[in-house]
Amino acid sequence: MSDVTHALREAVLAALSRIGVDDAEVAIQEVPADKPGDYGTPVAFTLARTLRRNPAQIAGELVEALELPAGIERADAVGPYINFHVDAGAFVAGVVASERAPADARPKVVLEHTSVNPNKEAHVGHLRNIVLGDACARILRAAGHEVEVQNYIDDTGRQAAESLFAKDYFDAAHDGSRKYDHWLGELYVRLGDAKADDADAIEAGVSAVMHRLERGELRAEVERVVRSQLETFHALGAEYDLLVWESDVVHGGFLKRGLDVLEASPYVSRPTEGKYAGALVMDVSSFLPGLEEPNVVLVRSDGNAMYVAKDIGYQFWKAGIFEGLSFRPFEVQPSGASLYTSAPEGETHPDGRTFAHGAEIINVIDVRQSHPQTLVRTALALSGTDEGERAFRNSHHLAYEVVTLEGQPMSGRKGITLSIDEALAEATRRARAVVEEKNPGLASIDEVARQVGLGALRFGMLKSEARKIIDFRWEQALSLQGDSAPYVQYAHARACSILRAAAAEGVQREEADFAALGPLEVRLAQVIARLPEVIATAARELAPHLVAQYALDLATAWNGYYNHKGPDGRPDTQVLKAEPGLRGARLALVDRVRSTLAEALALLGIGAPDEM
Repeated sequence: MSDVTHALREAVLAALSRIGVDDAEVAIQEVPADKPGDYGTPVAFTLARTLRRNPAQIAGELVEALELPAGIERADAVGPYINFHVDAGAFVAGVVASERAPADARPKVVLEHTSVNPNKEAHVGHLRNIVLGDACARILRAAGHEVEVQNYIDDTGRQAAESLFAKDYFDAAHDGSRKYDHWLGELYVRLGDAKADDADAIEAGVSAVMHRLERGELRAEVERVVRSQLETFHALGAEYDLLVWESDVVHGGFLKRGLDVLEASPYVSRPTEGKYAGALVMDVSSFLPGLEEPNVVLVRSDGNAMYVAKDIGYQFWKAGIFEGLSFRPFEVQPSGASLYTSAPEGETHPDGRTFAHGAEIINVIDVRQSHPQTLVRTALALSGTDEGERAFRNSHHLAYEVVTLEGQPMSGRKGITLSIDEALAEATRRARAVVEEKNPGLASIDEVARQVGLGALRFGMLKSEARKIIDFRWEQALSLQGDSAPYVQYAHARACSILRAAAAEGVQREEADFAALGPLEVRLAQVIARLPEVIATAARELAPHLVAQYALDLATAWNGYYNHKGPDGRPDTQVLKAEPGLRGARLALVDRVRSTLAEALALLGIGAPDEM
């Protein structure tokens, strides 16, 4: 909520109290451009049914009782609505001068994303997971949360075993000419094809490798793949706090520890008769009513644990229900931040860090895992622990729909993929061609092309709601016009260009006469003022697409202001050609547009070039 909307809400609440209403929801909204006023509230309309009175009469009475906050010229009752008119100069000056106050410290969030199998290169199907999780982490931090980003490494799974076995099967050695994860991915696909003629031998070999992985004998081999994948993730702008290896989770006894916690719960039992006889069963009916089968088998009667039981143990650790891992530094990331990893030879608190213990847990996993994720979350409530109950209330499965490639489902086994590395290279190439055409003398063209290409990819994955399927198509993903990051980036570069010109003319610090501003500047400043509320909502709803839409809205508002013409058809919002005083005020507003666009893009992990 902006300073102005907060002040108006408080003023309306005070006026309601004066007329004898002490409990009401007050929404402050921007008035549509074709209506009189700048902000308004429908509170009289919403109270009419409760008070059993005419809403227009309530609105009139409220206007009489209002004490207007500073910067508000007047309030009018317009039927059942109350519309507020701001003092243009005071309002814009306030928006320009305001600094977004640091958000109050909020509970720690443990956010897991990426978790790509360490057996081959990451493809654009993984891209959505990575940028969605990374953007959420950025937004949550902006909203005041401490955020710990985890990347789970499945180093005991079949995919890793197949890729490592393929090296021996084909007697292949990496010569360094290709990125290691790409080279290994080719072997993985070749091995899948070879199964048609040599299935038994391949199965025996993969099984032997899996046993070696479980014993931790091939950790260095898997780590080589992980480091190669991290190069890609860092090129995307994603960074992490902790790598958690499945082998460490297994050796830490998370499965048994989690089951021990659950067995102490009244919701978990071992039936002695019926179809569940001898199994360990969790009854979720108290928390998930309406299920046709509310009993979830955690351990079968033959003693084999179901996969969801393993996930429950890991989730319990994230919530701080039990300890069990040690850690060490893994590498220094491009930003200079340290990345840590779970490790048998590590420390409990390396460099004073405490991992896990999340008051809120977010797992970024595709929508096909919705049911298992619901069971994992429910187990927190059934754990009978304070940590579990707290995490249950504040845990979320950020489910996203799949990404198809030109209409085809992705399949690493079949080789139907487009790697993120290839997508980044092609995006940068196309962006460079466009930028070079528009600005052939640009000195920083390589860096700008990288920012524009990466921005196009990330924005393409973030501008839609997570629950909508994305069909990755080159022309759409890399469009440098319309609903895209380059559109926003160009708006930022336009503002920078004006400020550079002002500096060259020596007027960048000219005294501002905000009283000379009018409704056009108010409309632009209103959009700027929305950002804190957008951040709060996006953090609460885990919805980066709201920030993407805000960035588009601000870019559109700024472009509309820049290109605006008066009734005579002549430009009436020129900045550098305005008279002194007005010019200074408009320059200050342009600078705030620039910084706000850059902040919105940064929340999405997208750069803001000064020139394009």
